[in-house]
Amino acid sequence: MSAPPYGASVTGNRWDQAPSGASRRTVSVVVAHYEQQAQLDRTLAALARQTRPPDEVVVADDGSEVPPVLPAGVVLVRQADDGFRAAAVRNLGVAASTGEVLVFLDADTTPEPHLVERMVALPEALPEVLVVGRRRHADLTGTSPDDAVEEVGPLRELDEPEWLRSAYAASRDLLDADGSGHRFVIGAVLACSRWWYDELGGFDETFRAYGGEDWELAHRAWTAGGLLAHRRDAVAWHDGPDAAARARGADQLLAETTSVADRTSAPGTTWRGLLRGPADLVVTLDPGLGDTELMVTVDSLLAALPRAVVRVGERHRILVGHDPRVARAEDELPATARLHLVVRRGLFGDVQGWAELVREMDGTAATREVAGGGAELQDLRLLRRAARWDRPDLAPSGPPVVTRLQQWSDGVTLASWLGGWAGA
Repeated sequence: MSAPPYGASVTGNRWDQAPSGASRRTVSVVVAHYEQQAQLDRTLAALARQTRPPDEVVVADDGSEVPPVLPAGVVLVRQADDGFRAAAVRNLGVAASTGEVLVFLDADTTPEPHLVERMVALPEALPEVLVVGRRRHADLTGTSPDDAVEEVGPLRELDEPEWLRSAYAASRDLLDADGSGHRFVIGAVLACSRWWYDELGGFDETFRAYGGEDWELAHRAWTAGGLLAHRRDAVAWHDGPDAAARARGADQLLAETTSVADRTSAPGTTWRGLLRGPADLVVTLDPGLGDTELMVTVDSLLAALPRAVVRVGERHRILVGHDPRVARAEDELPATARLHLVVRRGLFGDVQGWAELVREMDGTAATREVAGGGAELQDLRLLRRAARWDRPDLAPSGPPVVTRLQQWSDGVTLASWLGGWAGA
């Protein structure tokens, strides 16, 4: 990844420590649209009365039969109608824009007057942050584009999704976000720096049905060392209820969940046991490990964490045999991995011991010693951020991990491990 072109970073996810007085950046608003002329009229009218007027508004149309009618000065880009392609149409809109900070809205999600001003404040100071606003819901049927949405919205308000409101409250507006924080990022009201969007590669255009493309982008941003923030004071009103309150078929829900599981590595959205999708944990084993030491360590680890990827030298790969989870030691660490365990001496133990080891990494330390130096557990997202800024202080070391895993001893044999009496 390239060095950020401006701004600063912070430790952990402390976006509340963003420096004040950041320089103003040019702002482009990208509005995703499909057959929503009345709602689009309302949203464009609201953008015209922002306290921080955007430098540019781009409407990205996902194949409406008739092109939308736009006011002078608003840019229109279109793609063919080939299913629900929100990811692709947002990327198309960005490609036609020039702003240093990007704000994403859906045509049916109308901003209050302060939304742009509040959404762009953090990306202007912290270029790695992904900011989600507050999406409220109302039945805006029959209202005029000239009606102030901050006035008519509360009069026609529908229920907000409780799970989302509770998540923001529990995480202090994502200040305490962890690896599951991407589940609380919604593409209908989103902002980031253009540099960060480009670094991440934009939205994943392989999403071709409703839902998931925003979670996947947020997951990539988090594992790359980015920040997640919720601006509850940046409000936009969605015309109609939340998707969860609308009738959706089981097939649609299955397809959406599967699409996200296949593309994310974080517990909570990825697979639990199936060997599909990227791994959260990558383990690198020292080439100096003895044959029995290696076999017991690998078998113990993968019995407890079946979706981990283990990297070993060529001789050890032959010894382990064919297993899709065993990779070459020289392979690069995948960008989607969050944790890296470097094993210098053998370890073994039960499922709970390995699970507790992984849970010890809470995002506050980049490296922690395990088993008296026999291994080191690394938080790759913090290391990536520190490398990007050339700031070692962004990747602090933490206290040693207290683990119930047992260190290797010469008395252990493969037979004793498989038989259940190793280390007894």
